[in-house]
Amino acid sequence: MRIILIVLAVMLVLVQVRFWQEVREVRSLRAMVEEQLEENERLEARNEALAAEVEDLRAGLEAIEERARAELGLIREGEEFFLIVDPEHAGPDS
Repeated sequence: MRIILIVLAVMLVLVQVRFWQEVREVRSLRAMVEEQLEENERLEARNEALAAEVEDLRAGLEAIEERARAELGLIREGEEFFLIVDPEHAGPDS
């Protein structure tokens, strides 16, 4: 009878150990799901911004001109270009 109780006690301990391992794994998986959901939300917002930019580029020349001015330094004929330099960022020769 004593052997049966010992075997049952050992089995109970093993089941408890396995149970708590599973609980830890579930917590870890939940944390991973939360991280993935946050990443998905961030990427969804980025995709929406990119889709809006694509739509702007398709819709008219104003967005294309604005982008060319900002990124490529577009200047129309008859316009004057003024470059304002921050003294802190100016070279040592100034």
